Amino acid sequence: MDHNEVRTEVLAGHGRLRGLLTGLTEVSVREPSELPGWSRAHVLSHVEGVGRAFARQVRYALKGELVEVYDGGRPARDAAIEAGAPRSVDALRTAVADALAEAEDAWAAVGPRDWARPVRHRDSDVAAVLRAWWRELEIHTVDLRLGRVPGDWPRAFCAHALDFLAPRAPEGVRLTLEATDGPERRELGAGAPLTVRGRLGDLTAWMAGREVPGPLDSGSTPLPELAPWP
Repeated sequence: MDHNEVRTEVLAGHGRLRGLLTGLTEVSVREPSELPGWSRAHVLSHVEGVGRAFARQVRYALKGELVEVYDGGRPARDAAIEAGAPRSVDALRTAVADALAEAEDAWAAVGPRDWARPVRHRDSDVAAVLRAWWRELEIHTVDLRLGRVPGDWPRAFCAHALDFLAPRAPEGVRLTLEATDGPERRELGAGAPLTVRGRLGDLTAWMAGREVPGPLDSGSTPLPELAPWP
């Protein structure tokens, strides 16, 4: 997908997330998310923070300047998530909505010649930050357990996510992923062959370290432990 198509998908994801948050209550926002040790409130606090952080990367890049993703680095990012999670459901909903609006303003300002502008995030460029935000948005929307599941991910998103997650292929394994609901097939890594079959969304969820709703078939070999997140 080109950059404008990805931006369109991201904006659609903003709308889906806003819609899913309308039914949250003070009780349900404290319930567990897909991420161990995190409630839905923690996920929302993180989405707010990373949305604002990536928007800031873009704003500074458009001025020809570089800025850290989070002031204070990862410790400050983690502290902000913990500090933000206890807020009321209304406050969290408003904070996420404001972060999405901030992100929309930032991405709307990106023109055709701006995608290659450098950023601090992974020493990459504006186009890479857009795709990083796409991953954060799609995966964490599923993490909220509010009705969206890996099978709902667009196939183009799955293709992108699997490209990004390719370094998670276990060392010494030539991992072949075969979609049972489409033509997708890809080989990752090198070594002893292992084929894992399943629906494309389920394969992507597994590579992302998330709960897999449907069955994955690896023959007589147990599913291997994946390498760390890239």
